[in-house]
Parts: sequence; structure tokens; C-alpha cells
Amino acid sequence: MPRTSSLPPSPGPVHPGPDAHVALRPAVAEVTDGFWHSRRDVNARTSIPQGPGLLESAGNLHNLRLAAGAAEGEFQGAYPFVDTDVYKWLEAAAWQLAQGPSARLESDVHRIVSLVAAAQQPDGYLNTWFQLVKGGERYQDLRWGHELYCAGHLIQAAVAHHRATGRTELLDVARRFADHVDSVFGPPGSGKAIDGIDGHPEIETALVELYRETGERRYLDLAGYFVDRHGHGLLGGEAYCQDRVPVREATNVEGHAVRQLYLLAAVADLATETGEAELRSAAERLWRAMTTTKTHITGGLGAHHDWEDFGDPYELPNERAYCETCAAIASVQWSWRMALLTGEARYSDLIERTLFNGFLAGVSLDGESWLYVNPLQVRDGHTDPGGDQSARRTRWFRCACCPPNVMRLLAGLEHYLATSDDDGLQIHQYASGRYISGPVAVRAETDYPWHGTIALAVEDTPADRPWTLSLRIPQWCRHFRVRCGDETYDSPVVEDGWLRLERTWAPGDRVVLELALEPRLTAADPRVDAVRGCVAIERGPLVFCLEQVDHPGGGLDDIVLDTTRPLAVKHRPDLLGGVTTVVAAGRRRAVPDAGWWPYTTADRAPRQDGDPVELTAIPYYAWANRQDGAMRVWLPTS
Repeated sequence: MPRTSSLPPSPGPVHPGPDAHVALRPAVAEVTDGFWHSRRDVNARTSIPQGPGLLESAGNLHNLRLAAGAAEGEFQGAYPFVDTDVYKWLEAAAWQLAQGPSARLESDVHRIVSLVAAAQQPDGYLNTWFQLVKGGERYQDLRWGHELYCAGHLIQAAVAHHRATGRTELLDVARRFADHVDSVFGPPGSGKAIDGIDGHPEIETALVELYRETGERRYLDLAGYFVDRHGHGLLGGEAYCQDRVPVREATNVEGHAVRQLYLLAAVADLATETGEAELRSAAERLWRAMTTTKTHITGGLGAHHDWEDFGDPYELPNERAYCETCAAIASVQWSWRMALLTGEARYSDLIERTLFNGFLAGVSLDGESWLYVNPLQVRDGHTDPGGDQSARRTRWFRCACCPPNVMRLLAGLEHYLATSDDDGLQIHQYASGRYISGPVAVRAETDYPWHGTIALAVEDTPADRPWTLSLRIPQWCRHFRVRCGDETYDSPVVEDGWLRLERTWAPGDRVVLELALEPRLTAADPRVDAVRGCVAIERGPLVFCLEQVDHPGGGLDDIVLDTTRPLAVKHRPDLLGGVTTVVAAGRRRAVPDAGWWPYTTADRAPRQDGDPVELTAIPYYAWANRQDGAMRVWLPTS
């Protein structure tokens, strides 16, 4: 939605302090039209407003009333971390309120914030599971209890609420909880009762942001303590809960994907605020290892359903890919912090890939149902297990971490689009709207990702000094050109992913960037056994897939792509809310009946001839929005 708030644009979820060691600082962006405006509008009009009702029906708000002594009954929910669903929704609602007033949303937020405050105990502790189910027992099960994880999401919600509205009620609750945690946890010799960490990192990055919001140094120090104590066996030494190896010594990402990524977001935050070179080096090393050996083409992360684990290097399955929606969100959060810290465009390349594919697939086009896991293939005849592991969209989950997480990222997405430094303005992600940094304002018009033209016009600028407009040239782009005034440059010099245009600008100056969006076939590293002999279809930032509903007369498991035939682009305003499809040639393999044994000798392999078939590939983010059926991203070529 266009910004209508009377408040000035607020700092976003990541707001480095005045002395932070960053190359770039977040700039203001306003998305007013186009692709991301449409997706955020669904989030604002449908997803976020339905949150309180869903939290009510799932029992989350009932639990807070019980803890506040305002209701009777039994605790509802299967997990000790159900409070976080409330906190993530509050954060989403706060970022939405920063866009403009809404009487209904303001009323819901005020009601739920008051409920959270009433449930808090006098010393600052707050966790409905332990207050109601465990008889007030605290910090006795740090591996599974998630008390500090819940505190982290509360803090992030409180910071968002304060930044978006200027109100302090929730921030006061969060500070009391943080002060309580600081009074209990500390290293040996500190006089604190517990030397321990939470089995699910989250509080670490939240404490850094609380330090940034309040200026209270001890919150930053507490975050550093928690990060440093991971990997020292305090929880049994398991990779699952990030306790096998200290982060400064780690050489690869491992264990539970979301836990690893939240921890590494905190590592980047600490390196930003302290300037500690060893932490920055670890973050850069681990990001590189993740992207080169453990990231799916969609930006999805997590190979194993068991333990929601990263898996081994190059272990990137298709139908058994986990790729939790929350992991995609955590990846965006970490990469954004790395982009600010280093100024390098590669981090925003991954953000773009993840946003358009691995993340956006997690929410239906109507904003009312969700995917917890995001596989890259659903086989013919798939039997769906249902629940959190389902490959079918679900209204809500027993473990409902993903839906409000999607809501909060979409509501705050404007804060991940642009940055500034002493030289000028950098545009990381392309959307129709305005990008603002101090005295500089640039308006963008684009139909990206369907078309590759981004038209930019300078609206406000200093008249007496030059500055640099930096445009990220995506990693996937093989040819582009830029028109600046009356001059056209074909494939001008790009430095570290940035096209930099320096001059003394005047209001009305125009720049037109044209990114070539030819569809392309992408092959994986041959060490990815699951897709050897296959290719994926991509166009611009979008990964494409086949769905059975577009290919009547058979399933998808016998489809072979004909790579000798060109790919064609067809825009379909009637399909899936309006998408560009890629049309390809293929055939259905004529596989002989194997009898009682599905194997044969190599010299008698199944024939590859078969009936030709026209293949229609849709953007991966839009799958599972029609009828149930097979789906696949990677297509065999023989």
C-alpha cells in the first residue's frame, strides 16, 4: 500500500548503530505498484487481518489470558514456543501500521499487547508453557524449552512496535524480560546463576537490536555471551542445536537450518557493532560454504525432514527437500546483514533468488494458506502425509512458525530494498516506488520480474555536489544496457555486482536499466547426484516448474525435456493472477513394462523415444494454488 502514515518513515528490522562498522546503511523505500506491491497488498488485506482469529482458534491468546489470570481452562497447544506465533504476528502488524493507520489493526495490536503485558510475571519472566504447564519451572530444559527463543521474538516485536508507532508498552515488556535474562545468564565467574544457551538461537540477534534501540550496552554484551557459548557442549554438543563447534571455528553450516541461520544473523550483527574481524570472517566463510554446497536453486535450505537439517555438501534432494519457509526467511535476514556489513552485491543476489522463489512459495496467492516445507518435486501418485510436512497448502499448522514469519517479512519488505553510504544510493531490489536517502529521492517504474526494464527518475538531489547511483546487476544477467540521459551504454563496467553512475544530478534526470530476460536452462554441479542429467528452467530471478494440471493426459515422471528446441515466453494474464510462462518442447518416455522387477541392464535401458508434448512451465512461487497433483523443477534431458 502507498505510505499514508503521518509518522516519518521508521527504521526497519535492522538498524545499525551510529558507530557500527558497516559499508552500507538501510535507506527508505516505498513500494507503490507492481509485483511486490501486489503481494504485500494481499498480506495487508488478508493475511495479517486474519491473524488474531487464527491465534484465537489455535489457543495462543487463550494461553496468555490464563497466564494473566483472566480466564480458566487448560493450556492449548503442543509446543512450549507457541507464544512466538503471537509475537511474530505483532511484529508483522507493527510494520504494517508503519505504512498507514488502520483502526481495526491498531485495536487488535493494542488488545494483544495489553494481554502480553498482563501475562508477564513481576520479575519480567514470560512464557505461558512454563508458567501454566510446568508449574513455574524455569530454564530447566534449555535444549527444548525455547524460553530464550520466545524472548527473542518478543523483543523483535517490541522493537518493531516502538519504531513503527512510537509507543513503548511492548518495549517496556521486552526490556523487563531482557533485564531478567541478563540477571540470570552469564559466563562462569560472573556470579550469574546459569551458564547456558537456548537450543534455538533467536535471542542473540534480538538483543543486538534492543541495544540499537535503547543504547543499553549490556544487551549487546549479553548477545555476544550467548553467541560465544554455542559450540561448547552446554546442550550436549549436538549440531542440531548449534552446540557442536564454536562459530569462529566452523567451516560449514550444519544442523537445524533455521537455528543455524538465526545464529549467523547474530554473528553478522555482532561483527557490525563491534568490528570484530574474526566474527566477520566466520560469517563470510560460512555464507560462502552454504551457497556453494547446500543451497537449492530456489534459495531453499534444508535437505532433511529429520531434524530439519542442512545435510551434507551437495546433498540437495528434490521430492524430499525440506526447504522450510522459515529457513528462507532466515536466509534473507542473514544475507541482508551481510550486505550491510560488506557492501557486496552477492548477498542481495541470494536475497532476490530467495524472495522470488523459496520464500514466496510459502504463501498462497490469496494469502490464506501456507506451505511449511517447499519441495522441488511432487511425484505422480504422491501420498501426502498432511500436517506440517505436507506438500499441499494448509490453513494453519500445529507448529505455526511459518505463517506469521511470512507476514512479518512481507510487511517489512521495504526495509530490504535499498541502502546508502557517503557516496550515494544503492538499489538492491527492483520495485515500482521511491528510494530515498537524505536529500536524494529516486522514483522507479518497472514491471519486474515479468519485464527487465527499470526506469528511474531523480526527484530530489543536492544541486552542488555529485553522488553515485549504484544499481545491482543480478548474477543471472548475461547482458544488459543502460540509458542515462541521451547516452546508451551496452554492458558497461560492473564492479563487484554494482553498476555505478556518478555525476551531479538534477531533478528530472532519467536512467533506464534494461536487463535481458531470456529464458535459460540451468544445470547443477555434477556432485548434486539428485539432479544429474537434469536442467531447470529460469527466467530473470524466477525459477520455473511444471505442474500436472497444465499437462493433461499423463503425469510428470516420464517427461523428458528436448534441449534442442528453443524456449518460448508467453504472458498469461488469465493464469495464477497473471504470470509469464515458459513454453518448451518435450516428450513422454515410452517405458516398456518392467514386469515384476523395475531394473534392467544398462544396454537394455528404457527407450527414450515417445510422444511429443508441449510443456508449460509456471513460476515456482505460484505452484500448489490450483488442484493437487505432481510438480517438478528439475527436468530430465535423456
